Amino acid sequence: MLAALALTALSFAAPEPPPNILFAIADDWGWPHAGCYGDAVVRTPTCDRLAAEGVRFDAAFVSSPSCTPSRNAVLTGQAFFRLGQGANLWSTLAPEHVTFPDLLAAAGYHVGHWRKAWGPGKWNAAGRETDPAGPSYGSFDAFLDAREKGKPFCFWLGASDPHRPYDEDGGEKAGIDASAVSVPPPFPDHLQVRTDIANYYAEVERFDRDVGMALKKLEELGELDNTLVVMTGDHGWPFPRGKCNVYDLGTRVPLLVRFGEQLVGGTVVDDPVSLADLAPTFLEITGIDRPDAMTGLSLWPLLRGSESARRDHVILGRERHTLAQQGDNRSYPVRALRTRTHLYIENLRPEDWPAGYEASGPRPFRDCDNGPTKSLILEEREKFADAFRLCFGKRPAVELYDLAKDPWQLHNLADDPAHEALRSELAEQLARERERLGDPRRAGEVVEDFDRGGYQGRG
Repeated sequence: MLAALALTALSFAAPEPPPNILFAIADDWGWPHAGCYGDAVVRTPTCDRLAAEGVRFDAAFVSSPSCTPSRNAVLTGQAFFRLGQGANLWSTLAPEHVTFPDLLAAAGYHVGHWRKAWGPGKWNAAGRETDPAGPSYGSFDAFLDAREKGKPFCFWLGASDPHRPYDEDGGEKAGIDASAVSVPPPFPDHLQVRTDIANYYAEVERFDRDVGMALKKLEELGELDNTLVVMTGDHGWPFPRGKCNVYDLGTRVPLLVRFGEQLVGGTVVDDPVSLADLAPTFLEITGIDRPDAMTGLSLWPLLRGSESARRDHVILGRERHTLAQQGDNRSYPVRALRTRTHLYIENLRPEDWPAGYEASGPRPFRDCDNGPTKSLILEEREKFADAFRLCFGKRPAVELYDLAKDPWQLHNLADDPAHEALRSELAEQLARERERLGDPRRAGEVVEDFDRGGYQGRG
């Protein structure tokens, strides 16, 4: 936050002409997989440039570690569990949930997206008449060519990188040394895992190049410094205990913001923030009133170093991801409170398997994407018993982790008498926040939208 303090004296007024927005979001790109976050192997010059010329958030989190609900939360500026069926993967988004592209388009912005934006699911299944992220274009160039001269724009630059599956030698082709990658403690330190991570890095690098080309285009047009550029991911990486989990491997993402002279380059913000805060941020910098339904808080005061805007926690959670629970469509509901110092988790159906039951056939534990790391742990589960337990085993009703002593969240302190008072305090705080935000989930109850909501997927 030290550099951010230099922003305290910076007053904000919407620029003239009205600012553009370039929102670049990867598919399954998690923290800390970028050079500016200290990863010494993956090469991300565009991400690193945005950090140097703008603001790097060190504690940014998604609302839910699953594509559709995460993106719905970004679009609406609301906690994922407020969005009905939109809290699930392969769902829809009801028309009453207004999105920031809706509001910008109504205010005269040229709005659109390229590649993966909203979804997956069927955005019109509940009666919505327009794509929540705006019309689709074949490229950023095509989007800009379609713009009326002088009109401000908001463009969603999507990607399918670094979503699985990967080229089995993608990392090698990209010149990434698998022996140099860092293997997180939940996984076996094995060549198969290292190669899998290297292949993931190759796709992170491709996304970084895509964003770099967009910045180059804006520079050529002379519009870069009047464009708010945001670069992030929709949740953590697609590895066991990552995506679809509320541990940091599943919910913590890179977040970089550049806005010309409006921000001081090299600023670092370590407050916990949510990607649901982006929609109200976009509305504030464009001078558009935010709907009362938005639960996110604009990041602008925090970006300019306001001490009164400091944050100390975010709310996380999940409902149904794939059809992974045995015999029906029900969710594996989780709610969590992530503070600066602790992660408190409530698994509301601890009798179920968190990654789904072990079905026969090609997709056991199907809430975890298939890949070489998953295969190794499952095929050699006796040899790698700790990895299997951490990644696929059933979990207790309550988990509590001390982030300073246990950054990978491996040692559950919930039943430790020394932490009883803290556990109670965090449980009460989470309950208050869920009540304030209107979470319909109650332990032991069926929530129709979450547990039986229409599945719009491929089976």
